[in-house]
Amino acid sequence: MKILITGAAGFIGSTAALRLLARGDEVVGLDNLNDYYSVQLKEDRLARLTPHERFRFVKMDVADRAGMERLFAEERFDRVIHLAAQAGVRYSLVNPQAYVDSNVVGFMNVLEGCRHTKVQHLVYASSSSVYGGNTRMPFSEHDSVDHPVSMYAATKKANELMAHTYSHLFGLPTTGLRFFTVYGPWGRPDMALFLFTKAILEGRPIDVFNHGRMQRDFTYVDDIVEGVVRVLDRVATPNADYRAESPDPATSNVPFRIFNIGNHHPVPLLDYIGCVEQALGMKAEMNLLPLQDGDVPATYADVDALRDWVGFTPATDIRTGIGRFVEWYRAYYRV
Repeated sequence: MKILITGAAGFIGSTAALRLLARGDEVVGLDNLNDYYSVQLKEDRLARLTPHERFRFVKMDVADRAGMERLFAEERFDRVIHLAAQAGVRYSLVNPQAYVDSNVVGFMNVLEGCRHTKVQHLVYASSSSVYGGNTRMPFSEHDSVDHPVSMYAATKKANELMAHTYSHLFGLPTTGLRFFTVYGPWGRPDMALFLFTKAILEGRPIDVFNHGRMQRDFTYVDDIVEGVVRVLDRVATPNADYRAESPDPATSNVPFRIFNIGNHHPVPLLDYIGCVEQALGMKAEMNLLPLQDGDVPATYADVDALRDWVGFTPATDIRTGIGRFVEWYRAYYRV
């Protein structure tokens, strides 16, 4: 197939592109290479892809309406994996406009491109952040997500609503994937594992929020990508059992689906830090701080729906995943 991956220089996007290229697909990777974090890291991720004859890179912002219209019209993609977004919960507190531009306007341009060129299936990144103030565990796609606690979460919820509208109006098959705390080699420098590893190696204290009383459903990047590819291959369909009088937020009577992708095993943050210490062979000095605005104390994914749909559930344990990250980090930064 000919597949567009937006955010192809990103952590998940570059890993997904490698996976699709390895199985013989043609991949067009789009990214604006913004400086939210190291552009060099993004370029180095792309360098893993550019030797492939079936890969082409397009530098463009998804918010560029005219450019996106041209790209879709010229390329005629079979399927689209939309991962480009302004990421990060905390940054959304200080620069909310960036989230509207990328996550709302950009997503609208992707939807329009898919609609007008008859794309067979749009798979897009949502986030566990949409669960917001929900305290019912584990988080289920069948629960309400109407109480976001950050602009980032609100834009991801907006994406799901916009996707349903296009599935309803134009019959566009869409599947949203709620990712749970993704980590692994080539990860983002603003994520906890990267920050912890860098600080410990440099002999600096690490910031531990909510005084360490946090739990996260840490999900290894290869498991995320396996889920993305399996979902891409199974085009969203209407739910024959859907009932409008008692609507299921995760499905519809149109080709629209929502799934969690998480490790379905919440890990206390202090245990996670312990695995980092073990992998590094060094102890961390901890700076215990209150819970930050926009953060939630715990995440925990119910992945039964994903398992039933594509026969897959993430299973990489954190000790293995963190070990692989630390090995990559030492090699990449020559530490």
